[in-house]
Amino acid sequence: MERAQRKIDHINIALRTGQQRKSGLEDVSFVHQSLPEISLDNVDFTTEIGGLTLSSPIFINAMTGGGGVETERINRELAIAARETGMAMAVGSQMGAIKDSGQEASYKVARQENPDGILIGNLGGEATVEQAKRASDMIQANAFQIHINVIQELTMPEGDRNFVGILSRIEEINKSLDVPLIVKEVGFGMSKETVEQLHSVGVSIIDVGGFGGTNFARIENERRSKVLGYFNDWGIPTAASVIEAVNVSPALSILGSGGIQNPLEMAKSLALGAKGLGVAGHFLKLHKENGLKKLIDEINYIHEDLKIIMTALGAANLPELRKTKMVITGDTFHWLTQRGIDCSAYAR
Repeated sequence: MERAQRKIDHINIALRTGQQRKSGLEDVSFVHQSLPEISLDNVDFTTEIGGLTLSSPIFINAMTGGGGVETERINRELAIAARETGMAMAVGSQMGAIKDSGQEASYKVARQENPDGILIGNLGGEATVEQAKRASDMIQANAFQIHINVIQELTMPEGDRNFVGILSRIEEINKSLDVPLIVKEVGFGMSKETVEQLHSVGVSIIDVGGFGGTNFARIENERRSKVLGYFNDWGIPTAASVIEAVNVSPALSILGSGGIQNPLEMAKSLALGAKGLGVAGHFLKLHKENGLKKLIDEINYIHEDLKIIMTALGAANLPELRKTKMVITGDTFHWLTQRGIDCSAYAR
């Protein structure tokens, strides 16, 4: 039960420590449009990612599973929320069920509650092709995530210490699966160099998982006797990471996640070039504190508000939103400038 208990510990500590709220999106401002020439009724944010057509660019990102009855209940209700709001949903790492078949129910429940929805499977960078296929089949996944979490593993008392061969395993899994592969970080962001490495082995969908949301270094440090405090502020903020990633290649589908909570932050992330947005900790907290109905209501409000913001910007769809003008200031400006990215291009 050690792994299962760890999953419960992660949830409880994540809820207690909360979101960092340091995503860098506060440094991004839209240039106001006084004549948007658009009707709210005509706004459509349908998006296509890796051949999958999604009615919403927002999806419930990987959270949990493999922790027995409690994580089965959470995934059941998240799947219901996804079904009722037309969103895709990713389950948490399925390694627990790979190693203990008794944990499969905590993942399969997502497909049972949402038989026609878009579900995304999940394993870590240590996974083999066989394990990825088994995890994908377990929930009849429409897409599959491989998460990379070096800082979390190094901070985790019982975590991995050997990271040799991850890129080659990702390449093999990408070639072998019959569903789109997403490679995601878990809250420490991706640099343009990492994105280039993934692109070089054929990965075309990347979730930057930026710093600013749930902090897995902080979570694991809560479980350590000797705290590795230097990892608590380690990572690339979400805004900078999205911009670094989208500047690698137009052939890539970049997903944004990491502390993105409200519709304005979502609009900013999409305008910066993200094709989809993963939300995890914010939805988990809403569900825990207010229940399933309130979570569904909040997701519906988010969709409504996102359309209102797009109307204000004169953007009838996501490609038009990506053409809106923005000014980037503060730490995000300084980071990107030193990294060789011309921020003034977004304002022009």
